[in-house]
Amino acid sequence: MHPSISGVDLPAAGLDSVRQRGPALATSEEGAEAAPNASQPVEKGVNGFESRAKKTYGRTPGGTVFVVPTTHDMVSQLLDPREPKNLSDVLVLLILALHIWAAYALPANLKRPVFAVVFLFWRASYNVGIGYLLTVQSKYKLLVTWARRWRLFENPETGANPRPWLYSLLKGELEAKIPEDYKFEEAPLEYNTWLVFRRVVDLILMCDFVSYCLFAIVCGHKPEGEALGMTLCRWGAGITLVGFNLWVKLDAHRVVKDYAWYWGDFFYLVEQELTFDGVFEMAPHPMYSIGYSGYYGISMMAASYDVLFISILAHAAQFGFLAIVENPHIEKTYNPPPPRLRAESSLSETNSPNFDLFRTTDYSVLLLVGYLSVLAVVTPNTPVYQAIFVVHALLWRLWYSVGLGVILTMQSKEKMFTRHFLKYGESAGEAWRQWKGMYHLSNTLCHASFIAACWKMYNFPEDWNYGWVLLKHVVGASLIALQVWTATSIYESLGEFGWFYGDFFLDSTGRLTYTSIYRFLNNPERVIGTAGLWGAALITWSRSIFLMAIVGHILTLGFISYVEKPHMQKVYGRNLRDEAGLTKFIKRSLPPQVKELQMSVDKVLDETRHFVDDFVEAARARLASGSSTIARDTSALFNKYPARLTLSRISPDVAGYDPKHYWIVLEGTPLVAASEKATGKESASARVPKAVKTKVFEYGAPINVKWTAPANHSKKDWVGLYMVTDNRSRESTEVPSLGRWVPTCAGEYDTTTDQGIISWDQPIAGPKSPDGDFLQGEMVFEGDKLWWTQGVYEFRYHHGGGHNVMSISEPFEVRIGKFDDNDEDVVSYLHGAASEKAVEEALLPIVRNCLDRDPEIAPNTTDEPFGSHVERDSKYARRVVYAIHHMFGIEFAPAVVPADGNVKKLAWRVCNAKQVLAPYSMSQSRGSTTPVTEKFPEAL
Repeated sequence: MHPSISGVDLPAAGLDSVRQRGPALATSEEGAEAAPNASQPVEKGVNGFESRAKKTYGRTPGGTVFVVPTTHDMVSQLLDPREPKNLSDVLVLLILALHIWAAYALPANLKRPVFAVVFLFWRASYNVGIGYLLTVQSKYKLLVTWARRWRLFENPETGANPRPWLYSLLKGELEAKIPEDYKFEEAPLEYNTWLVFRRVVDLILMCDFVSYCLFAIVCGHKPEGEALGMTLCRWGAGITLVGFNLWVKLDAHRVVKDYAWYWGDFFYLVEQELTFDGVFEMAPHPMYSIGYSGYYGISMMAASYDVLFISILAHAAQFGFLAIVENPHIEKTYNPPPPRLRAESSLSETNSPNFDLFRTTDYSVLLLVGYLSVLAVVTPNTPVYQAIFVVHALLWRLWYSVGLGVILTMQSKEKMFTRHFLKYGESAGEAWRQWKGMYHLSNTLCHASFIAACWKMYNFPEDWNYGWVLLKHVVGASLIALQVWTATSIYESLGEFGWFYGDFFLDSTGRLTYTSIYRFLNNPERVIGTAGLWGAALITWSRSIFLMAIVGHILTLGFISYVEKPHMQKVYGRNLRDEAGLTKFIKRSLPPQVKELQMSVDKVLDETRHFVDDFVEAARARLASGSSTIARDTSALFNKYPARLTLSRISPDVAGYDPKHYWIVLEGTPLVAASEKATGKESASARVPKAVKTKVFEYGAPINVKWTAPANHSKKDWVGLYMVTDNRSRESTEVPSLGRWVPTCAGEYDTTTDQGIISWDQPIAGPKSPDGDFLQGEMVFEGDKLWWTQGVYEFRYHHGGGHNVMSISEPFEVRIGKFDDNDEDVVSYLHGAASEKAVEEALLPIVRNCLDRDPEIAPNTTDEPFGSHVERDSKYARRVVYAIHHMFGIEFAPAVVPADGNVKKLAWRVCNAKQVLAPYSMSQSRGSTTPVTEKFPEAL
């Protein structure tokens, strides 16, 4: 999937990412006026202290602006002897010491269960207890209300505080921790409440961490029979993960400071822009995702499944805390819903449920998955059935990646899928709906067939404690969960439009935004998006499933490289970012020598890629030049010779006849504006000379042929119409005429072939030629005697009913003039006003030609209906849709022509299809990657 397409940059949520959404600015005019400029020096802080040149300003929900005092992190305040201590610090240290004493003093058989319970208690205090306090504070400001109700911060000397001892205790505790720029009496109520809440958090978090470490210590052991090398590897990996965990926490604190670390925005907001770099470019919610890697490092060092399972449980609880507590608050605070629209919008859509049995697609998916599940369960696990299920899964994977990839590629290049439905009179919206159903069905059955194959290849372990069995299942399940989370994150970021590749089908007016998982990775599916395949391979431990995982991963990489990437570059061009957050962070972290090497490699790769791109583009331009280039080349070649081509060798059948005495002259309806001879891409010497005037006739228009021959020519002579490339010989014709021929004289063949003869054997007026007497005649090629495709053609005069050629006409081109698709017309298409009339005028003559200009069939006006022959004989409809395809770039089914019945309705259908395909047509015709809505915003 590609990056999200949206008009709003949604933030990445999480305790650690509270400030990833930029500064929390005041929303009221009064509050904005009251806020001092944080970047300007002030003489006196809000709390009465001399202020430095720059201060961080906070704002309470009531609008009070204050200077946020400087605070320090929990560990340094608690353990650094240089930092001031207070009673709460002593209490926390005593409780931690009690934990350590218990780990030493308890009997060996009680240590493990006791510390499991202790850790789960503190973890519940964190996720449930703190979660509850934060939730009620976010929704009801309940903590501040309690503080106000109990008058915790009211000065007994100025107010009626019933607990002066508690006031004195709190004042001494808080001012001891912030000795420089903080006054207890002058700080806002919300800020003091937050400071008290911090002390509770310090106790819970420290006890949570220490109890976990002690549980790991009491569970730690060396597995029986473990080799020294394995022990060193286990401890080395564990220490690395713990060190990485420590760095994540420190770097996160460097970025978000105490304000976000202690959920400050549940109490007040700060007016400060924060730069999110470092760990925040590596992963979403780094303090809750990769910030828990130390759990698994400690589990490795302890070599205990108990520690591993309790770590997974705690980690899952933390994600629950994120989803239930933090994300709702973040959405409410930083992403409020837009104001309700006061007027109905004609473009509004209703969202249907994700699964609805009344939808054919969902119903079909349910039935097919049900059948597949039943077959997987009831069939025996014999090698034959296992092979069937594996091959079945591979076929679905091939269809999902290759089959759908080909469809999307053709849709990107030619709008193939959309054109198919337009051809049968449907809309682009219907094509989009049908594609969504196809993709959803294919996606579901691809994964369901893979699961069924895994089921057939899986054997339940007889002993879960044997070797690596349990670990393989745990790691495999974790990888599957990672893929599920990745897919969920992708869908949440992209929405339905991006998930189903909407910008392949519909014009996207939005812009690229890199949010959620796309903030860190350009293509999440490249690695973690296929993690479940490898997880299943680990769990089943089957070579067949490993093979399927390899194939699936390779196909996914190919799909990204050859389907998604070219389309994204074509549609979004320079708006695509080059590097994701994780890539930037890794590059910045490299040593200077490695950076230089990496830059050199990148330079070589870029040069190679540019060379390949230029080579392919040159080849594509040569091959895709089409019939017009062939026509130019052929015309330039044949026009070097006289119009009357002579034979180089005389056949016995034509003895006594001189080919110089035969010639052909053509007359037809010339194509308007058919003088293109050079594209501007050639050098001056490579362009066709201006003196060359190859005839170009309208598609379907009758062509008159005037011939001249000696008076003694055979009465069975005939003239045939051929493509220039059909015959290699200039002396005899090698291919049949397929009915495209007319005799020179009437009555010499059966009567039907005489159709087309206008005159024959007419004496030439004027003085006699020194070569003898000559006769002339005229014939017309029309209707079925014409070729109904574009190309370069020639007429051949044949002798005596045979295939010996006496004369060949100059080559001529039959071409369909393309409708002028300039920039103004695109805007007109989108508005659909004057352009429909222009399309009608352009269509009428070409339709009349396609209907043989027969007064019983062809209309004289755009409103006049077609004759009944159009319904009875499909050749007429096929001619019309072919002409429309090449004239407007729209492909219709032949059935559309008799269904519309006249030119006016056909023109409306063309304009409607053009409106849908206008952005594609613009980018194709100009080689541009800019969507039409960006180039012509007024068209919207």
